[in-house]
Amino acid sequence: MSTTQATESRELKERVIEINRVAKVVKGGRRFSFTALVVIGDEVDRVGLGYGKAREVPLAISKAVEDARKNLFTVPKHGQTITHEIVGRFDAARVVLRPASEGTGVIAGGGVRAVLELAGIRDVLSKCLGTTTPINMTRATVNGLRRLVRPEDVAQLRGKTIAEVLPVSAAARAARAAAEEAAAERAQADDAPAEKTTE
Repeated sequence: MSTTQATESRELKERVIEINRVAKVVKGGRRFSFTALVVIGDEVDRVGLGYGKAREVPLAISKAVEDARKNLFTVPKHGQTITHEIVGRFDAARVVLRPASEGTGVIAGGGVRAVLELAGIRDVLSKCLGTTTPINMTRATVNGLRRLVRPEDVAQLRGKTIAEVLPVSAAARAARAAAEEAAAERAQADDAPAEKTTE
């Protein structure tokens, strides 16, 4: 079985984020309909968001699930977290997503948590800025996840190695500085006896 077939065969789980009742005033009274916001994902790396509207709740949910299936996409991941920090935007909503160390968990609420969990992200920090309307927040989250890139893709675009593209951690920076200092001291030590011999 190829990898594409394996990803297709993974069971998609669905989660209803919000159901809203909408009233339309017509001649003779009000006509009610329902909207459903649903997120689906395989809890590994694929996720999709859908929105459906119908006269009955179950029908609205099934329409939303169909819409979500059409909008499935793969999320770039680094272990159990995202590859880099990003700000997702949709209308007045902004969602900041930051990679987190192992064991942090999903620090998010409401629709943002549902999207991240069904995308298979286990460690992430998030903060909602601006509006907290569920549909705009979840769409901003999806916008952020869609714009994530893998280090190998960036390296290929720039014609560099992955190590050159990846951000340098504080520990690695300190180790590099210590190594450079030691090399400079060795060079000084090597130069000192040479000067004495010339005298």
